[in-house]
Amino acid sequence: MMTSNVVNAMTVDVEDYFQVSAFEEYIPREDWSHKACRVERNMERILGLFSEHGVKGTFFVLGWIAERYPQIVNQLVDDGHELASHGWSHVRVTDQNQNDFREDVTRTKRLLEDLSGTQVRGYRAASYSIGADNLWALDVLRETGHEYSSSIYPIRHDLYGMPEAPRFSFNPGNEEFLEVPVTTVEIMGRNYPCGGGGFFRLFPYHLSRWALRRVNSWDKQSCVFYFHPWEIDPEQPRQKGINLKTRFRHYLNLGRMEPRLRQLIRDFKWARMDEVFLNKVGVRK
Repeated sequence: MMTSNVVNAMTVDVEDYFQVSAFEEYIPREDWSHKACRVERNMERILGLFSEHGVKGTFFVLGWIAERYPQIVNQLVDDGHELASHGWSHVRVTDQNQNDFREDVTRTKRLLEDLSGTQVRGYRAASYSIGADNLWALDVLRETGHEYSSSIYPIRHDLYGMPEAPRFSFNPGNEEFLEVPVTTVEIMGRNYPCGGGGFFRLFPYHLSRWALRRVNSWDKQSCVFYFHPWEIDPEQPRQKGINLKTRFRHYLNLGRMEPRLRQLIRDFKWARMDEVFLNKVGVRK
C-alpha cells in the first residue's frame, strides 16, 4: 500500500551480465561478442512488468548494447520511458582522461539519439565512478549537451562513493546542470545505501521499504532506485574462477529480485528521472 504523495524515480542500467565491473578482470571486452547475450529477454520481462503496473522509468543504456540491439531502444521509447546514456562500453570514468570521456559520452549520446529520434538528457557513469577526484566529468557532460547526471553515490564503498557529497539533487557549480545521487538513508550521521542494486538484494525487503519511506516522509525527497536486467535472471551463465567476494555480490538472491521488485512497484509511486527532477513532479497533491 502506497503511503506517500512523493513520486520516486525508477531507473534501469541496461547492461548484460558479462559487462559488470566486477567481471572486468575475468571477461575481457574483446570476448563480449562471443558471450550469449540475455539482455533482450530480460528487457522484455522488465518492460512487461512496467507496463503491467503502469510504471514509466528511465533506462541508462550502454552504447554497445544499443548498437547491437536497436530494437531495445525503440521499444522502451515507444513504451513511453526515458532513454538515457550509460556510456559506450562500461568503462569507469576513473579509468578515462577528459578527452577519452568526452569522446565516449558524445559517441553514445549521438547513437542513442539517432536510433530513437529523442533527446538524451541524462547520463549515469559505470559503477558510479564520478567522485571527488574527477568532478571535471560533470563539466564535460554539460558541455556535451547532457542536462543531468546520476553518477555520484554518497556512501563509503570499496569500489566507489563520495560520502561527503549532498544526498539529494544539486547543481555542481552550474545552474544549467543537475547531479542526482542515488538514494541513501541517514542514520546517526552516516549515509547508508537504499537505492537498489546489490544492496536491495542483500537487505530484507522490509528494511529497504522502511528506508525509502523514511526518505519520502522524513526528508520529503524523491528517491532514485536502480537495478540491472541481469538481476532478474537467476538462470544466467555462472562465471568460473571468480573470487568469493565477486561471486557473493553478483549472484546473491537473484531469484528473489523480481518478486521484491514487484512489491516495490506496488508500495511506491514511480516516474522517469526527467519528470521527477527536471520537470519537478516529485510531489503530487
